[in-house]
Amino acid sequence: MSKLSGLGGRLYRGETSIEIIGRRRRWYAVSALFVLLSMGALSIQGLHLGIEFKGGSSFTVTKVGASVEDARAAVSAAGVPGEAIVQTIGSDKVRVQTGALDTAQNNAVQDALAAKFAVPVESIDTQIVGPSWGKEITRKAVYGLFGFLICVMLYLAMAFEPKMAIAAIAAVVHDVFITVGIYALVGFDVTPATVIGFLTILGYSLYDTVVVFDKIRENTRTITATSKSTYSQATNLAVNQTIVRSINTSVIALLPVGSILFVGAGLLGAGTLKDLSLALFIGLAVGTYSSIFIAPPVLAQLREREPAM
Repeated sequence: MSKLSGLGGRLYRGETSIEIIGRRRRWYAVSALFVLLSMGALSIQGLHLGIEFKGGSSFTVTKVGASVEDARAAVSAAGVPGEAIVQTIGSDKVRVQTGALDTAQNNAVQDALAAKFAVPVESIDTQIVGPSWGKEITRKAVYGLFGFLICVMLYLAMAFEPKMAIAAIAAVVHDVFITVGIYALVGFDVTPATVIGFLTILGYSLYDTVVVFDKIRENTRTITATSKSTYSQATNLAVNQTIVRSINTSVIALLPVGSILFVGAGLLGAGTLKDLSLALFIGLAVGTYSSIFIAPPVLAQLREREPAM
C-alpha cells in the first residue's frame, strides 16, 4: 500500500509518467477487439430477454431436493409448446419460465408440477406477464437510456465544454456496448434488474470520467498562454495524477459487487442477484478502463484539432 501511495505521489508531481495519451492507438485497438467480440455475441447469440420483456409465465416450486430434470419432465408432460427455462434458486426452489400460455396450459403446468413434486397447487408461485406489458417495459427502458444520455451531455457541455461532453458520451456508449455484449455472451436473462444495473454503471462511468476531466481542465486552463506543454501532454499528466485514485475507487466498488456475484449468486444460489451483479461488475471494470484510456485520448484528439492548440 505504501508503494502504491508513493507511486501516486510521484505520478501526481510528474516525477514518473505513464504514457497513456501518446499510446491511444493501442487502447483503441483493445477496445475495438472487445467491441467486435460484443458484436459477434449479439449477432450470434443475441440477448436472452426475460419474461418481463417478452411476456410469458413463471412457476416457482418450493421443495427441498427439487431438481431441474424433474421440473423439465413435468413441463414436458403438460404439453407446453416451446423451450422452457428451468433454474434452481438456492437449495429448495426451482423456477420454470415458459412463453405465453393460455389458462388451460397454465393450469396443466401447475397440476404437473404439483404432482411431480408432491406439493399443493396453491403453494406454487405463479406469475403471468402479457407481451404488451413487456413491450411497455422495453419502451420505458429505451426512453430512460436516451433521456439519461441527453441530460448528461447537456450538463457536461454547460459545466465543462462541448468536446468534453462528446468524449464522455463516447466512453459511456463504449461501456454500455461492451457490457451488453459480454452479457449476451454469458447468456443471462435480461430482466428489469439488468436495466437498473446498466443505468447504474452509466452514472459510475461518468463519475470517474468527470473527475479526470476536472483535472484536465485545471491543467489546461492557461495552456495557450504559457505554451509549456501540448494539450496531450497536459492531459496525460492529469490522467497520471488521477489514475491511482480511479483504481482505488474501482477496486473498492468491485469488491462488494464481486461478492454478490461470485458468493451470493454463484455459491449460495441467489439467482435473483446475478442479473444485477453481473451488469454492475462488468460495467464498473469497463467504466474504469474507459475513464482512463478512452475518454481522455478522445478529448485530446478533439482539442488538438483546434487552431489554438
